[in-house]
Amino acid sequence: MNSEFFNVEGLSRVEIEVLAFESGFCKRRSGKIEAPDFLIHFCLESLKGTVSYNDIAAKMQVKTGINASRQAYHQRMNDECVVFFEKILARVMASKHPSEDTDEISGLNGFRRILIQDSTVIRLPLRLFEMFSGVKNAHKAVCNARIQGIYDLLSKQFIKFSIDPYSWNDLSAASDIIVEPGDLLLRDRGYFSVPIIRELKLKGADMIFRYKHKTAIYDMGSGAEINLSAYLTQFGSADMMVLISAKEKYKVRIVAKPVKEEIANQRRMKAKKESNSKNPSKELLALMSWTIFIVTVKTEKFTFEMILKLYGLRWRIENIFKTWKSHFSFSKIHNVSERQLRVLLTARLAMITFIYQGLFKPLSMEIRKISNQRLSLMKFTRYIRKNIELIFKLADIRKQSEKTLQAIIRYCTYDLRKRINFETQLEQIILEINNGQRLA
Repeated sequence: MNSEFFNVEGLSRVEIEVLAFESGFCKRRSGKIEAPDFLIHFCLESLKGTVSYNDIAAKMQVKTGINASRQAYHQRMNDECVVFFEKILARVMASKHPSEDTDEISGLNGFRRILIQDSTVIRLPLRLFEMFSGVKNAHKAVCNARIQGIYDLLSKQFIKFSIDPYSWNDLSAASDIIVEPGDLLLRDRGYFSVPIIRELKLKGADMIFRYKHKTAIYDMGSGAEINLSAYLTQFGSADMMVLISAKEKYKVRIVAKPVKEEIANQRRMKAKKESNSKNPSKELLALMSWTIFIVTVKTEKFTFEMILKLYGLRWRIENIFKTWKSHFSFSKIHNVSERQLRVLLTARLAMITFIYQGLFKPLSMEIRKISNQRLSLMKFTRYIRKNIELIFKLADIRKQSEKTLQAIIRYCTYDLRKRINFETQLEQIILEINNGQRLA
């Protein structure tokens, strides 16, 4: 087996060994279990489900000839092993790959990155409840963990992952993001916090939020509180600078426009269905007749329509999480220890990152060149999951045969349809906004 699997990421066998020694996973060079071989085989097996010590011992012996016992692998599953895999994940995520759309869409009204942060919940063995928490009542207990991901729409890659307790919700993770001047964040209501908005804005980032109910807003001149529901009922829409929060009184822009009654009613039905003990307030149900955003981008040239289209791209990260859960065994976690769990999940994230950034992106470029077709992430993920052995063959785009590429084109590209795919939608939105800025 090719032990330089990650070499397409610029991560050679030598560098893997360096990271293994830095983390303490390896302490001497004469050890029987070699870090690069262990890494590759554990990562591959992690895509199939929980990796038992017996499984990895058997796989390593067959593929490398290393005859180590399952107890030997159990002993290596320590804190240093967790750090080693975390270093590998960080290294894989740091690898840069060109995108076929980078030159066309880089720079959105001066923004260098468009960041989306979201989380997904996975079920864990109950034995881990004290470490990861979950949901518990008199009759039943469920242990869960949250995986937080931060994704850049422009470079089309993840820049950070974390594996957190279930109780560490989105608001808790709202400040757990390193921004740079020129970043634009598309954030869900769960991440809304005025102190964090202030902090990130001081660092040069801008944000777009969906309006969070009961957020107090105040008139810029008089300082009087504005009844948003009454204001929208009277004027029909909004685009104004306001102060938010009774304590901080931070200046932001609020934009709102009405939606079709059919959409408003669907929102109300969903809100009532998701409410647990009490029904949503009349005010909240009334506000569902509008789509409302809070933004820190002050220029009016950044119109409501532009904001709406751009914010709609948030679903990309939700689609990616759905793809992982469907095809990469995130639901398959057996009765493992916390250390084994962290290594397992980190290995899956490293493999997924590699498949997406090291395979999907360069193959997308190549296939678009030869066929002018778009590669579907969902279809490609399913194809790889069913043909894991192809990962090694696809790692070097320069060595791909026409037969291999034609098979991927046939089974992994978008179908011809009237509804445009995500990649085309992203291009159109960015170009439309940029053209609008130039014409304004």
